[in-house]
Amino acid sequence: PIVDLSALSNVPPANRHDHAVVTGLYTDAFATAVATLGHTLNVANSSASRILYYIPDKISQRALCIASVSGWEPVPIERIAPPFRGVHRHFLDQYSKLHLWTLDQKGFKSVVYVDADTLVRRSFDELFRLPWTFAAVPDVYVKPQGALVGYVSAFNAGVMALRPDSAVFRDMVAKIATARYPAEQAEQAFLNQYFGAEALRLPYAYNANLAIKKRTPALWQGLQEEMRIMHFTMAKPFLQGDYAEVPMDQLERNAEKVARKKSAFRDEIMEWLEAWKETRRTYGAKLVQCNAL
Repeated sequence: PIVDLSALSNVPPANRHDHAVVTGLYTDAFATAVATLGHTLNVANSSASRILYYIPDKISQRALCIASVSGWEPVPIERIAPPFRGVHRHFLDQYSKLHLWTLDQKGFKSVVYVDADTLVRRSFDELFRLPWTFAAVPDVYVKPQGALVGYVSAFNAGVMALRPDSAVFRDMVAKIATARYPAEQAEQAFLNQYFGAEALRLPYAYNANLAIKKRTPALWQGLQEEMRIMHFTMAKPFLQGDYAEVPMDQLERNAEKVARKKSAFRDEIMEWLEAWKETRRTYGAKLVQCNAL
């Protein structure tokens, strides 16, 4: 196992005053995904605080309400614009993720960030106790992305464990426009350049990218008993078309449609759909109220 359970039994649980799980909402289309993520985090029984970063002028009250039903605390942040052209259009707001390093101002000593398109399988509270200042999981590419292909040492910024430090935040913001890194992948490329070899590489179980299943099905199967966080990089059952929002009453049908189209990931999509159904059953009355806003 990747975690020694006997050793873990001597580690106190996450403290909601010191530790936080954070995700981000930069478009209304991801609201149901955030709500579902929060529900799976509740099921995993994490005792850390839950923080939802959002950019006020990009998110409707309806979407913010939906996203928050499962326990996220909405925290508005100022958008950090890309420092230059060439950023992939789906990543234009992702530099705002750097605000994670300012959470020391709220008293947090350790933070785990998870993208909205993830699903929690098991508790990952052990990450809060890491002695390193920054940790992430190596990325996986099915198709070449510049010089990157296959299993690479560069990490994926969809799941990160870090120790917030406002001095680091100020240093990063000062350098994003002058550091040399590929523009297209936005904050992920910058963070790889900024932390480089100093970043602790975590096991794939903490950011189980669907690209692993596409590239090496046997490895994916081997991860099942240890998987903490599944990352829906190659199939998003809560979106339609080009990252368009799916109304709540159409989510089940949409997920089934995505599963037919991307049949290699049918099991994972159905797992997400079941988590959404549980979310809707658990918070149904509140979701109806939110949807009416």
